[in-house]
Amino acid sequence: MLVWTGGTMAFVLVGVGAAGYFYLRHLEGNVTTTDVGSAGASNFSKDEAFSILIIGTDKRTGAGNEGYGDKGSSGHADTTILLHVAKDRSNATALSIPRDLIVNIPDCPTKLEDGSEKVVPGLRGVRFNRSLGEGGRDPGCTMRTVKENTGIQVDHFMMADFNAVKTLTTAVDGVDVCVEKPVNDKESKLVLPAGPSKVEGEQALAFVRTRKSFGNSGDLDRIKVQQQFLGSLMRKMSSGDTLTSPSKLLKLAEAATKALTVDQAIGSVGTLKDVALELKKVPTKNISFATVPVVDNPAEQVKATVVLDQSKAPQVFDMIKNDVSFTEVKQQKKKEKDAEAARLKGTKAPASEVRVRILNGGAVAGSAQKTLQYLQVEEGVTKSENGGNAPAELARTTLEYAPDQADQARRLADIMGLSGSALKPGESVTNSQGVPAMTLTLGKDFKGAGVKLDAPVEAADVEKSTADKVKCAS
Repeated sequence: MLVWTGGTMAFVLVGVGAAGYFYLRHLEGNVTTTDVGSAGASNFSKDEAFSILIIGTDKRTGAGNEGYGDKGSSGHADTTILLHVAKDRSNATALSIPRDLIVNIPDCPTKLEDGSEKVVPGLRGVRFNRSLGEGGRDPGCTMRTVKENTGIQVDHFMMADFNAVKTLTTAVDGVDVCVEKPVNDKESKLVLPAGPSKVEGEQALAFVRTRKSFGNSGDLDRIKVQQQFLGSLMRKMSSGDTLTSPSKLLKLAEAATKALTVDQAIGSVGTLKDVALELKKVPTKNISFATVPVVDNPAEQVKATVVLDQSKAPQVFDMIKNDVSFTEVKQQKKKEKDAEAARLKGTKAPASEVRVRILNGGAVAGSAQKTLQYLQVEEGVTKSENGGNAPAELARTTLEYAPDQADQARRLADIMGLSGSALKPGESVTNSQGVPAMTLTLGKDFKGAGVKLDAPVEAADVEKSTADKVKCAS
């Protein structure tokens, strides 16, 4: 994933003046793009949350890579990370997807080199890594597979082969790693003493490919090692000795762009620069690494694949879909907090005077009726009614009110635990009694009748790490 977080930051720092302009045009010529059609977003928005699928393929392209990966591979999704960046840029989550996860791959419309289109038939109950390469499946197929199995809409993708790790780590003069015990892996050719070391080039690639020397020699343990490596690479790329060195920045920019294949929506250097600048706003301590919760495939006697852990995975997916952080962060800037406080400050009408119509805009079925009963019986908001389903689903619960209903809005916000940002000044509606009422729309973040919206979110029960922490692979 660091092909672009550090490499595109180099675009920002070297692209100054006329010479910088021409150099950026040169870099843009290095980037390969793929048209994924409706699988992703049509453009990049600097004002919204975004998700990018980072794909590492096992295709044997590039000098010195003939002995890596599966011989003759069309380029499977060997390493895949879904990177979600929060709308307020306070946090980001890098969610690893195991290549041996059993999934359903949907039918995939693809565009061929001659401009024609074909639909690659889907598959059911197969490894996730088959969502790319096989049968002509492009990265858009992998994006569609993520959506099919997690419900998370992927906006963009970035794909790289084995050369990315080698060239990027060389460009920054090596990455610091740590192992708890000596490693002498005959398969990957990785040889390291116990404790800290610095790896680059072929040795760095061997580090992230090694399986037999870590944990239980499986892909899930290798994912943990890769996450630790990425955190270290991120720290190195953002360090002073990298960002203040023109020669390193130039090498980094060249390496990153030559290693990248991206969707057309972010295929220009200017857009890649915008992506990098948005990610740069996220503190490394709030960039979480986690893995999709899985369990051994119960259909197998010899354990080779995994399936979703249905007791944990849905919450992880919901947190990402609803832009909820995996770390405790200060979600808002001072100006935003001040604006929220201003909306909540002032007189509050008695509960008996609050008139509100309740709509279900993405909450669990029956939530509007249960909320109505709670408000009337428990809170004395007797002038409330169930308005049925909202015309569209919302990620967040909102309360719309007219200017003369502000005191009612503050009272209901207090009862429901609504933040100031959930209060939307607008227009009132006419309720069934023919009098003006506010509109409360329960979004996907609704936690249940009587549960305040501002109550702390229970952390997902998954093992995770953050990009600022140094760990030793074991």
